[in-house]
Amino acid sequence: MKIEARLMLFISGFCAVAAAIFWGAGLNRAYRTMTSGGTIMLGACCLLGLLPGGYYLWWSKRMTPRPEDNPEATQAQGAGVIGVFPGNSIWPFVLGVSALLIALSLVFGFWTAIFGLTLAISAVIGVIVESRRGGVV
Repeated sequence: MKIEARLMLFISGFCAVAAAIFWGAGLNRAYRTMTSGGTIMLGACCLLGLLPGGYYLWWSKRMTPRPEDNPEATQAQGAGVIGVFPGNSIWPFVLGVSALLIALSLVFGFWTAIFGLTLAISAVIGVIVESRRGGVV
């Protein structure tokens, strides 16, 4: 987890430096309107890198080191069961379509939100039933 934490914190630091440069350029009256949005977006990007980076760093101090974190680890130490991967399912696609219909309700009216909400509820129920049965529903 240390490698991931360092990467995310590096991205956060880079965005913080870039936001400071944009803010400094915004002090010049000619560039003020151009840089105000960039400063806000880079500041948000800094926070978006800081949140997972801080979380990964916090967990890396509390968990046993992985073979990936040890520079002297052998390939055999990293062997074994990697994890369980979920099977294929239609429900994430259905949930995405329902989110699209809900977003389109801002443009076309409330009637698409009704279809989107019913589709989202059916997708959530489908995911729950599929996870309990352990197969495709």
